[in-house]
Amino acid sequence: MSEQRLSRRQFLHRSAAATAAGVAAPLLIPSGVLAAPGRPGANDRIGIAGVGIGRQGSGDLASALKDARSRFIVVADINLPRGEETAKKHKGKAVQDYRKVLDNKDVDAIITATPEHWRSLICIHACQAGKDIYAEKPMTVTIREGRRMVEAVRKYERIFQVGSQQRSMAVDQKACEFIRGGGLGKIGKISYWNYPSPWECELPGEPVPAGLDWDMWCGPTKIVPYHPELYIPRGKPGWLSFRPYSGGEFTGWGAHGLDMIQYALGMDESGPVEIWTEGPKFTPLTYSKPESSARGNTITNKPNVFFRYANGTVLEPVEKAPHFGAYFHGEKGTMLIDRGVATSTPVELAKDLLKGVKNTDSHVKNWLDCIISRKKPNGDVEIGHRSATVCHLGNIARWVGRKLRWDPIKETFPDDAEANQHLDRVRRKPYDLPETL
Repeated sequence: MSEQRLSRRQFLHRSAAATAAGVAAPLLIPSGVLAAPGRPGANDRIGIAGVGIGRQGSGDLASALKDARSRFIVVADINLPRGEETAKKHKGKAVQDYRKVLDNKDVDAIITATPEHWRSLICIHACQAGKDIYAEKPMTVTIREGRRMVEAVRKYERIFQVGSQQRSMAVDQKACEFIRGGGLGKIGKISYWNYPSPWECELPGEPVPAGLDWDMWCGPTKIVPYHPELYIPRGKPGWLSFRPYSGGEFTGWGAHGLDMIQYALGMDESGPVEIWTEGPKFTPLTYSKPESSARGNTITNKPNVFFRYANGTVLEPVEKAPHFGAYFHGEKGTMLIDRGVATSTPVELAKDLLKGVKNTDSHVKNWLDCIISRKKPNGDVEIGHRSATVCHLGNIARWVGRKLRWDPIKETFPDDAEANQHLDRVRRKPYDLPETL
């Protein structure tokens, strides 16, 4: 068969095979399979599907579909009316059950932005179905889930990008590379924001809106009454503040800020070795009526959580620190890394480093590039798992209330049965993770 007649799937398969063989595969679909100069035809483009596309996912999907190499196929949403709106906007189909998306042979890759309690099962099933994945952060609600997701991605040779978009921001990349390369000298201390942990939900029940499958929304968690302020991610207060659906802002904002710390320290395949708390005992509260997250966040960001890495670097919480980064204190000075921003004291440290560096909206593009090249993306699954793990360790330290030792190789707390109980969760049947990947 000539190169001119290669289908999308044949091209992606050949690109993957070439990469595996050590041959550099092109980042762009070659002109021989394009329907017109510079633009692929409909059947040559990457078939994209959405799973749980709401507030954050709609932006991710729109970014992917701006790229000429992609096309929209279908969206799955337990809120079928919302899914139909998304499908109409992108001229595709809508279904309520994500498994129908995974059975669709035209779908090459999915973008998923479901609540965190659903993310691991969908992603593992997507790997088994041969789909590449862009999953919003944080990847998980437990550490064991993350390791299973890594195993699934590697077994099925999928391209997995976690939505930590700062990994693709040029300023953040340059600043982290500078620190890893010794630009600040030895890093003794890092000041980060003391992220709040989640609390409990006992909101009263209200009628389930037409077209919303609430039983499936609850999924692996026990069925609770529907409430609009539980269903939305952020509101009064939204599921992001509640156990067991989320790790609170420790995983919400922390998946960005602590990810930058992991990145700058070169810890993408490791993590801290000690975690401890200082201050009053953790006292989670329960919301029984709608209100903003302000009161809950104020209460659940205590006690302070400290981390220590094997090289001696200590993470200490401070009141005024960026939500999406941290202050790095080294022998030669201090550097602030935030979302698309880096500054230093003395200013000369970062002045020349960042001259002319501009950020672009490139995280989704990097994912699409890697779907074709079969190279690991900037926010690979191991990176997403390790950064989420640091967030989970902070929550666990608050829950048990004592100093913990962590083994980042075995991913366990040595000789601490109580802490190890928090490594995973009980799931409602039939939403267990597959026993065999």
